[in-house]
Amino acid sequence: MEIRAEKEMILESEGMDGEADKKICQVSRVPPAALNERILSSAFQNLAAYPWHDLKLGPGAPAGPNCVIEITRVRKVKHDLYKDKASVLIKVDRVLYSVAYLYGFIPCTLVDDNDPMDVHVLMQELVAPVCFLRARATGLMPMIEQGEKDDKIIDVCAHDPEYCGIQDISELVPQRLQEIRRFFENYNKSESKEVAVNDFLPAEYVINAVKYSTDLSRVMRLTKIC
Repeated sequence: MEIRAEKEMILESEGMDGEADKKICQVSRVPPAALNERILSSAFQNLAAYPWHDLKLGPGAPAGPNCVIEITRVRKVKHDLYKDKASVLIKVDRVLYSVAYLYGFIPCTLVDDNDPMDVHVLMQELVAPVCFLRARATGLMPMIEQGEKDDKIIDVCAHDPEYCGIQDISELVPQRLQEIRRFFENYNKSESKEVAVNDFLPAEYVINAVKYSTDLSRVMRLTKIC
């Protein structure tokens, strides 16, 4: 009970940052751990991982990043990670006009609309919302929403045998590309937003887009804007 009380005092005075982690480790008599290990450690079982900032990009990034899934395949309900606070809560945002594949975001990224970079993942199976998977970038879909840039990354699941051999978006059948285009053209129809989807760009464009968004996220977090 004394150790737990001391841990709570540290969190109240220091917040959940790196220094607080070290002090709690000293109190709990466990050595400091890397971020992902720290989240899973029993000493930190009362702290939940925040998918946007706590999950790492992954060793394969930027061409093969981790992706957090918000909308599952064959469902029209748009789930949205509650991004206003460091929480793992998921809200039901709205019901979409068309069915998605897997839709979510790339962690540790930030784009011009102050959200993480959006990603559309092709995979043959269903997954649960707010799970993460390893993907492979295949292309970029330039999109304009209400006059502002809102590009989407098109990925495939790196561990799905149906899609893992695809290296570039040009290898997808035209029908699949049309389905993706139509999904995003109708994506915000219920909100009466104007959307323009431009021609798909090859996988090489994804590298620069992910690098830019990770650099922006890092700068914003250092300045405490994000």
